[in-house]
Amino acid sequence: MSPARFTTPRSVAAWILVVAACNCAGWILSAMHRLDLVGYLVFFVIILVGAIGWKRFFPPRSSEAPVGITLQIRWRRQRRRFRRLFPLGFLVLAVLAGLGGLIHPPNNYDALAYRTPRVLHWLAEKHWLWIHTDFHRLNTRGCGIEWVTAPIFVFLGTDRFDFILTLVPFALLPGRIFSLLTRLGVRPRVAWHWMWLLPTGYGYLLQAGSIGNDLFGAWFALAAVELAFRARDTGSLGAVWLSLLAAALATATKAFNVLLILPWGLAMLPVLLLLLRRPLTSAAVVCVGVVSSIAPTAYLNWRYCGDWSGSAAEQAVAVGGGAPLFHLGVNFILVLLNSFSPPVFPFGKQWGQVVEHFVSPSLSAKMAHYFEGSAIRFRIDELPMEESAGLGFGISVLLLAVVVFRLARTRKAKPAGGQPAGSTMGGGLRGLVPWAAGLACIIFLSQSGLGCPARYLAPFYPLLVAPLLAGTAVAGLVRHKKPWAWAGAIIFLLAALLLVVSPSRPLWPASTVLRALGADNSSRPLVRRAWTVYHVYGERADAFAPALEALPPGTQVVGLVTADDPETSLWRPFGSRRLVHVTCADSPEQNRQRGVKYLLVSSPALTQHCGLALDDWLREKQMTLIRRLSLELRAEKGPVDWYLVQQNPGPISLQNR
Repeated sequence: MSPARFTTPRSVAAWILVVAACNCAGWILSAMHRLDLVGYLVFFVIILVGAIGWKRFFPPRSSEAPVGITLQIRWRRQRRRFRRLFPLGFLVLAVLAGLGGLIHPPNNYDALAYRTPRVLHWLAEKHWLWIHTDFHRLNTRGCGIEWVTAPIFVFLGTDRFDFILTLVPFALLPGRIFSLLTRLGVRPRVAWHWMWLLPTGYGYLLQAGSIGNDLFGAWFALAAVELAFRARDTGSLGAVWLSLLAAALATATKAFNVLLILPWGLAMLPVLLLLLRRPLTSAAVVCVGVVSSIAPTAYLNWRYCGDWSGSAAEQAVAVGGGAPLFHLGVNFILVLLNSFSPPVFPFGKQWGQVVEHFVSPSLSAKMAHYFEGSAIRFRIDELPMEESAGLGFGISVLLLAVVVFRLARTRKAKPAGGQPAGSTMGGGLRGLVPWAAGLACIIFLSQSGLGCPARYLAPFYPLLVAPLLAGTAVAGLVRHKKPWAWAGAIIFLLAALLLVVSPSRPLWPASTVLRALGADNSSRPLVRRAWTVYHVYGERADAFAPALEALPPGTQVVGLVTADDPETSLWRPFGSRRLVHVTCADSPEQNRQRGVKYLLVSSPALTQHCGLALDDWLREKQMTLIRRLSLELRAEKGPVDWYLVQQNPGPISLQNR
């Protein structure tokens, strides 16, 4: 066997290489100030020429059948596979998720507020830049998914196809879970069932077809660990290279994924010497990995704000705020709430009243100091949302049943050594990987003050559940075919129901039906709340349409005073205008020099960043109010005042007379 041969599925290798190539393209073309159509064309032509030499370096096995016969065999296998309940259930969910992404425009709030706009700012300047703004998430976050969307915007001029970037990893998730679980001591029969069940976790499912980046990054983190194990089992240098790239891409997507370097490092340690078989190529792969990782963003954060994480620029207190035990306890409760909340929970308001009654003023004040607002209320949404969902109700209940089953088996039989029968995992470094993931998870929970920690644990879940599923005990549970099949069917049905009713991408005419029923003027709070949520999600992709209509025709440059608002709508259609962020410190002359004549101003931004009333701000900045707008960008906040203002002409100098 060639030491560099890929034993990894080609779809997995292709996805890692494509995303790594896009990340390298983004940084390299930015350095050359050629982040444009010509730059990308030249770069991808070079990549294509390199791909032609693929068979030279990684020749196919001599025993492989011709491509036509191979595809025919695979098609037959897939047909047989998807006739069974669990694969069929996953296939239905994948189709529903893809259908939702195809029908509905992107509406993930974070993506519309900073992940997509930052790319549009870069493309307008033809290179990465530290954007002049008071909203520094545009600058400080990793660029893992952004550098993949950039060529899509360049070639297609739209973000309507960004949902593919989460649908692909969702489709590839079962295979990675199976391979990972079996290498961590889970029996193949058990791993086969759970490879279809775990992706139904709401945190994965609701982001399939979305433009969120948690599933996108979680897949690379899991693939990195699995490929490290694969390299150890097969001696494949190709798997080592892919593992390095996958780990790098995981950190570039989410900075929190740096914590998973610990379990990944333990998995990689036994195969590091394989890199010496081809030192030059390995060095090149390491360089590509560094460029594709969080490293460039960390360096730029340090350069511009003196902190690699960017917290100094954001003035964030959500991470690393002290009181680790308090953080750990509160986050544990939040994860449980986000994981066990049912698919439909119409008692959100009543739950909030119960929490308010039991949470003392002192505890509430302490939480307000260390946590975001949504965490303080221990909120449970009426429907699980992609912004907060964890494993979800069905999987969480099933895992709880597994724990109860194992405990019952433990009491009945113990081997002579006193260990529970069938409960041990593999020894050595391999057996330490899940526990290292658990330690990384504890570190994160003891520091995070974010309102939805369950969402950020997406890369951890398969590693954390592996010890629960390992050994012979759970195999006995799977052998109860009818009860197990019924449990699986219920989980798939609940997951399908959630995809159908999800406000972000509903698969029923929600707004039409609710409007016909008069929900927008209903006297019932729950019905009116349903209208608000579905309506806001449905309009979010073009939330600033009224503002665009108010702009004078032909306006090419628009100033924006913002505080975490979905500005992507103002760029549509992409390339038609350019947005310029205006900060509180900017003088009228600076605004004129940047070509800003008309500005859209958020009333919360004036309060949050400037601390000025509108009239005082207009007088100080030499502007005139043209129009007041009311925009509903978030369902929980209701309508917010926005102002269209005009920059007054400056004094005419003697030279220009």
